[in-house]
Amino acid sequence: VQLQASGGGLVQTGGSLTLSCAASGSTFSSSPRAWFRQGPGKEREFVAAISWPGTRTGYAPSVKGRFTISRDNVKNTVYLQMSSLMPEDTAVYYCAVRTGYGGDYDDELNYGHWGQGTQVTVSS
Repeated sequence: VQLQASGGGLVQTGGSLTLSCAASGSTFSSSPRAWFRQGPGKEREFVAAISWPGTRTGYAPSVKGRFTISRDNVKNTVYLQMSSLMPEDTAVYYCAVRTGYGGDYDDELNYGHWGQGTQVTVSS
């Protein structure tokens, strides 16, 4: 069982990137998913979440209006489209699968499976 995140890279301020997170096989195909990130010297923080089959989404205030989370349930893949990127978006981005429902969708304690992370660097 694996979550494979990809799509990170180096981009200039104001640029765009799209991250992908593919789950192996049919595992997690009907589970809510999310993206978190951890910037240099910072704690990991919530970025965006999506329900199954994808009718509801939620965003951190810092990315709302700039980032869009979506999912392709046939491909079992979740995407994070990022635009108007800023240096403060620089971080390792992690995708995760929600396995617990004891709290809010932005609580990382509710996510039991994590991808390996992909680096996003935004230059000023």
